[in-house]
Amino acid sequence: MLNAKWLETFTTLCGIGHFTRTAEVLGMTQPGVSQHLHKLASQVGKPLILKDGKSFTLTPAGEAVLAIGIARRSQERELQDIIQIDDPNVGDISIGCSGSFAMWLYPHLLGWMHQAPELVLRVTAAPHMSIVTSVMDGKFDLGIVSESIDHPRLEAFKFAREELCLIVPHSLAGQKFDLNLLNEIGFVAHPDGYAYADDLFSLNFPKEYKGADRLRIRTFVNQIGQIPIPVAQGLGYTILPKSGVDAFAGKQDLATIQLPKQRHHDLWIISRKGRSEIARVAALSNLIGRAAQLL
Repeated sequence: MLNAKWLETFTTLCGIGHFTRTAEVLGMTQPGVSQHLHKLASQVGKPLILKDGKSFTLTPAGEAVLAIGIARRSQERELQDIIQIDDPNVGDISIGCSGSFAMWLYPHLLGWMHQAPELVLRVTAAPHMSIVTSVMDGKFDLGIVSESIDHPRLEAFKFAREELCLIVPHSLAGQKFDLNLLNEIGFVAHPDGYAYADDLFSLNFPKEYKGADRLRIRTFVNQIGQIPIPVAQGLGYTILPKSGVDAFAGKQDLATIQLPKQRHHDLWIISRKGRSEIARVAALSNLIGRAAQLL
């Protein structure tokens, strides 16, 4: 039987990827984290990590132990759900979604938190596959993704459609845009931007568009809240879901250009089968659905 405390320290370390930050999260010292790791490895009988400077990778034994740690977390959460009163305003609940949707959604959740002092709400921005995996592992109670997930352990329902928006400086509002003009302005690129460009531009410029790698890049930024800033300052254009535009404080300095053909993404809420019956999970899902009517 693996020591539960050592296993939880190791699982947290793997999720964070950094000894010092793990110590801060757990309220421990860094040597204390290392000691737990050493004791767990001794208990297993094999090294769990391979260090590379300040980073590390998992050994096969480490990967196996991490899987046990994730499974145990999920089992403990399910046990807590069973034994505690099923009150929608009490307990811990987590959701994973894209960065733009997280920025838009979070303010809509604060009113609920004011009314529910015993509710702990965690919102995490994550890429698509990480969201799906984390919902399956029990790390997230709910996930928001842009495509339906067909998996025997998951349930999904479509709750909204979100427009993919071409965003330019407000000073250029009303102009008719083609690829040549857009390339003159320059693309404010971001991690999802290339896929968004392929999606929107292939639909509207099927002959001229040759792929995102041919676009003229003006700048690149991977912080979702900062992507619209250079656009607002007249330094380029970008492509974002409507939620990312609506969440930007300076959106009065932006203009959304309506191309001949619009592109929308369906939004789906996914959860492990059965978790949507828990009161607080159902309440969060309903709140998201109501808020999404504003998209």
